[in-house]
Amino acid sequence: MSQTKESFHDIIHGDKPVLVDFYADWCGPCKQQAPILKQLTDRVGEKVRVVKVNVDKSQKAAMQYQIRSIPTMILFKGGKIVWRQSGVQPLHTLEGLVKQYGG
Repeated sequence: MSQTKESFHDIIHGDKPVLVDFYADWCGPCKQQAPILKQLTDRVGEKVRVVKVNVDKSQKAAMQYQIRSIPTMILFKGGKIVWRQSGVQPLHTLEGLVKQYGG
């Protein structure tokens, strides 16, 4: 069975908001962010799509979005950046963003 892989461009230009977590496996704060993102998806379901981008494996994307520190979160809506923040983000902040941009 063949599987088509969506491009990053297609993902961020989709119908729903997309929260992108730029991270690295060796990053301590990134490891703290992971369970918060899991809680977010458990709470908001299909209102937002969460995508993780490993900056070591996707250096082109990291350069394109000028990722200088990790974790960095970027929220896209209709392909446009509507929010961006570096550092570990608390669940209530992320939930607020989903409410604001996710309908």
